[in-house]
Amino acid sequence: MASTKKFERFNIHQRLQHIMMFTSFIVLTITGLPIKYNHSWWAPKVTALFGGFDNMFAVHLIGAAVMIASAVYHLLYLIIYPIIKRKFSIAAVPTIKDVTDLVQNFRYLFGLSKEAAKFDRYSYKEKFDYWAVFWGMVIMAGSGLMMWFPDIAAQFFPRWFIDSTRIAHSDEAMLAILAIFIWHFYNVHFSPDFFPMNFVWFHGKMSEESMEHEHPVELERLLENDNSMTRGQGPSYKKGESSEIKM
Repeated sequence: MASTKKFERFNIHQRLQHIMMFTSFIVLTITGLPIKYNHSWWAPKVTALFGGFDNMFAVHLIGAAVMIASAVYHLLYLIIYPIIKRKFSIAAVPTIKDVTDLVQNFRYLFGLSKEAAKFDRYSYKEKFDYWAVFWGMVIMAGSGLMMWFPDIAAQFFPRWFIDSTRIAHSDEAMLAILAIFIWHFYNVHFSPDFFPMNFVWFHGKMSEESMEHEHPVELERLLENDNSMTRGQGPSYKKGESSEIKM
């Protein structure tokens, strides 16, 4: 009989941050591509759906504001949450294990090993996704704000630098779109293990079977803590809750 035990993977704050991020990203993609490819046959058709360019651009700016707000929310969360909960984690920081996991996965995929890599709380793929957002936000938000407020930007940067932000904004946007809709969507949703969707983003819970498959090292630690608590020897956090900050 399959286990019905659920483990909290993301709390309400993390889910809200993620929802703000991916909804704003989708809005920015839909409204940004017609601007980048404005000479394409389909761009005027998409623009017309918004009632004209001005309306579409206004929606684009709203999406940008929501995305920046989600980034600020996340940064404040990383600072305040450890203070309130008195717990700190570096689980999302890349380590040597990520390198060995990558090598082990290649060996497994090419038939050179019978075992796939066993991941802890975050795999190297998840860490890549996470830190790519930091890099992308610096470029996208920075360049976007310069184009949004050129008069203020001109007080601090030369004209050639401000002009170059258009190229940086456009190219980074395409990189992000390709990474999200090909790499991230497959790993998280379209993989046979999760198709048609992994609903962890919605309810924040992961089953024991999924944990065994995706994060066996973390599951082993959680079960050991659970057993310790049953014997009255364990830490004081809730049953099934990770002792780490879930970034």
